[in-house]
Amino acid sequence: MKRRNFLQSSLFASAPFMLNSLPVSALKHKQLFNFFNLENDKILILIELSGGNDGLNTVVPLDQYANLFNHRSNIIIPESALLTMNATNGLHPSMVGMKRLYDDARLSIIQNVGYENQNRSHFRSIDIWNSASAADEYINTGWMGRYLDQNHPTYPDNYPNEDFPDPIAMTIGSLTSDTCQGIGSNFSLAIQNPDNLSALPDYGEFQYPDTLYGNELEYLANSIQQTNAYQEVLTAASEAGTNLSPKYEINGSTRLKERLQVIARLISGGLRTKVYITSIGGFDTHSGQVESNNFAQGTHAELLFELSDAIEAFQDDLKLQGLEEKVVGMTFSEFGRRIKSNGSLGTDHGSAAPMFVFGSCINAGVIGNNPTIAAEVANQEGVAMDYDFKSIYGSILMDWFEVEESTVRSILYSDFQYLPIISSCQTTSVDPVEDLGYSITLSPNPTHGPVNLDIELDKPEWIKLGVFDTLGAQIKLISNQSLGTGHHLIQFELNDLSTGIYFVRCQFKNSSKTFRIVKS
Repeated sequence: MKRRNFLQSSLFASAPFMLNSLPVSALKHKQLFNFFNLENDKILILIELSGGNDGLNTVVPLDQYANLFNHRSNIIIPESALLTMNATNGLHPSMVGMKRLYDDARLSIIQNVGYENQNRSHFRSIDIWNSASAADEYINTGWMGRYLDQNHPTYPDNYPNEDFPDPIAMTIGSLTSDTCQGIGSNFSLAIQNPDNLSALPDYGEFQYPDTLYGNELEYLANSIQQTNAYQEVLTAASEAGTNLSPKYEINGSTRLKERLQVIARLISGGLRTKVYITSIGGFDTHSGQVESNNFAQGTHAELLFELSDAIEAFQDDLKLQGLEEKVVGMTFSEFGRRIKSNGSLGTDHGSAAPMFVFGSCINAGVIGNNPTIAAEVANQEGVAMDYDFKSIYGSILMDWFEVEESTVRSILYSDFQYLPIISSCQTTSVDPVEDLGYSITLSPNPTHGPVNLDIELDKPEWIKLGVFDTLGAQIKLISNQSLGTGHHLIQFELNDLSTGIYFVRCQFKNSSKTFRIVKS
């Protein structure tokens, strides 16, 4: 059994992290606050939308609405009910809170995020997102764990310590997140309710047998001792912290709202944890995604309302406490849904989908192009990927945690694209973020012969050009090279491919453009 699985099933799954409330002075903890981090005091919140969120009914492409309606006539939100963001995008009507964040320049939407060779299995796909691996690569560490290993190479030995007395990462829930799995240990501790904390039993000195079982047992015992060692600072943060937003009480309490409220209170109380992870489940909407007599209501509407309402309350709390410039949040889900709805008022496993990034220090607006919805689509066709999710991870590491690009490439992947997600904390604009520096056209389309890709570059650029099928699998690599300023014509053949629908993805250093092409 893998060490991380052993820990999850033995410690965190059966006995989530619980600590006794001890009478610890809040002032004593506050005096340690200047040690927040030896590099910066930034915090990242990760929210998993478990099950595969339907991005096409979350951020609706208004410029593609007519074709989308034809493919989803039994579930699509009426255009008049959508929350209009700009000329080409509308939010689900349940997301009033996030619409207010968008209008207040506190929300960024990154379109068409996925990965090459999309896997549509829940378990494998979320493992890919957590580990930031390629689809055919199996990695035993999480992407955040590998970053934390860079700064804490001896963890968990001698932790907590004077410089890092607080948990480095925390999962608000019953299981630690694989996102934070490092080489030696998982950096994340799991808690559910900091107001009801009790110490885990520590059986003291023990002679462990020199076997695999003994090694795992000793590691588990050491983890319990380390967990209990965090007792003082966690109790102090919980007691010293507060929540100021009245929006937690409006619309009633939900699990996600309660979890984000806990995070806000711990941050307010001075906890120097760098990463918080939590989740909201239920997004595997194969059936009953909408109500048959009201497509704006149903399971998906309820989930999006819970997400939107909780994030708005959390962001309001941070603002009222003067903490919002320390925190950025991000949502992720294992995949989107297919373009065509099914006969059960639902959608099936698909490919790419939008991601949300929220906070006061983000480049507010929309990054990337709307997905292209053709008049005719294959039954299994999903939204084509423009941006690999690892580029979103890497861009946040670079601009939020001040990680060098070379390190990002080494812990994520070599084809990393930098995206302008993090910006000035004084952002007021919510204009879409345009892809500048090139113009590009593809012809003929449909085609039964050569394909011409005309590119005009304002500056030297690197381009990776690939052909993908409707399931998101790369079936042909056309080009991976640097091009100079000016005009370029790249020709390639699709004669060796069967008749059908394909996607041509043009990946530049800081942007992407995907064309849907029909091979006749």
